[in-house]
Amino acid sequence: MAELSWYLIPITFIMAALVAGHALLHKRDPRAALGWVAVCLTFPVAGPILYYIFGINRVRRSALRLREEALAQQPHGRGWLHGGTERFTPVGALDVDFIPPRYREFERIGRAATGMPLCGGNCIEPLHNGEGAYPRMLEAINNAVATVYLSTYIMETGPLGRAFVDALSAAVKRGVDVRVLVDGVGEKYSWPRASSLLKKAGVPVAVFLPPKLFPPQLSINLRNHRKVLVTDGITGFTGGMNIGRRHMAESDNPRRVTDLHFRFMGPVVAQLQGAFLEDWGFATGKYDAPLTVHEQCEGDCLCRVITDGPDNEFDPLASVLIAAVSTARRSVRIMTPYFLPSRDFISALQSAVLRGVDVRIILPAKNNLPFVHWATRNLLWELLQAGVRVFYQPPPFCHTKLMVADGMYVHVGSANIDPRSLRLNFELTAEVLDMNLGRQMSRHFERIQRASQEVTLEEVDGRPLPARLRDAFFWLFSPYM
Repeated sequence: MAELSWYLIPITFIMAALVAGHALLHKRDPRAALGWVAVCLTFPVAGPILYYIFGINRVRRSALRLREEALAQQPHGRGWLHGGTERFTPVGALDVDFIPPRYREFERIGRAATGMPLCGGNCIEPLHNGEGAYPRMLEAINNAVATVYLSTYIMETGPLGRAFVDALSAAVKRGVDVRVLVDGVGEKYSWPRASSLLKKAGVPVAVFLPPKLFPPQLSINLRNHRKVLVTDGITGFTGGMNIGRRHMAESDNPRRVTDLHFRFMGPVVAQLQGAFLEDWGFATGKYDAPLTVHEQCEGDCLCRVITDGPDNEFDPLASVLIAAVSTARRSVRIMTPYFLPSRDFISALQSAVLRGVDVRIILPAKNNLPFVHWATRNLLWELLQAGVRVFYQPPPFCHTKLMVADGMYVHVGSANIDPRSLRLNFELTAEVLDMNLGRQMSRHFERIQRASQEVTLEEVDGRPLPARLRDAFFWLFSPYM
């Protein structure tokens, strides 16, 4: 036995050194790498075990494996919309020489991050709350003659959800190619499940990575948070809204929220359609050849769709948002329900203020996830001290995701500014370069700001000690929120 222990001791330390080396090579954050190296070398038995359980990023590994399996099933020549093995030129793509000089710095960011040029000739219509969005979406479904593609994270099955089910079922009966993709976790927010109602109504539906025990599929964090509706390849919708009564802001629902959605027309709709078909193939294993798309110009907006998820090594969405803040010369306006920015994003906001940029952020005064609000309170002092202005919007809870830079760059979609959106979820956003939409969204921001209360550094610093300890405690878990 004594001789065996002499062999085990060096083996234990060798294993600890190997695991520490793995952390050193694979951890992006130097603080995380240093912490795991210290734990492994200090506790050569327990450290490697803890690292194996908690330190390895299985989310990214699982997502990459799933993508590789999906790519293997794709017909030859089909590439991913972004970040795949093949690039393609989207419908309506513009050569850089035809882009107005005032847009070129912002254009360069998205093109470098995604490999995709901007496309021109688009019209973008903001739709406020469910009252503005749902009638237009139902109208598009009811008027469709060829295709209806719908993807959503949550589809409630109350009267509003059933109105969508009825419209989709009627489209199927007209001979329209209808496909609905719901998230495997998001659909569990209501009963009966949306997928069950759709199947009973004869609507083709797929569930994105549903959690199940047999065979094991416990990828709770790999969620499809994208919201897309495309009809006939002509009209597209995306933004922050799920399908549910809570988005009816004028109702008496105590859980109601305000939100923004957007109606797209023009060549960019082909990118929304392509993103849906990639997700449909990912969920079903059935990939279609590229469909005929609508190429007619509908307006003057320059657009680009950005898709991101844990299967992407580069994190294009986070890079684009940080670079857009760094490119702004006059103003940055951010509205988001969940604000847990990375160190890089905080530094970009601070640097923008130092350059003389007017940076303002609107957050909900009362969050539907209190622990996120508390964690955010712990980091606000860094921004306020640098000169970033922060405002709390009074209830109802605002679910809008919006960024406007210099009054001409507008970024909208499904992503929040938090680790879950920018690292774990499958998200879809759209960049829009247009002075008219920029002015509309800037006026919308200013209107809400006037009704909001500005947060001061004195207020944040003056929190009672128990509140500061609570906020700091939940901030520790911000990478997982």
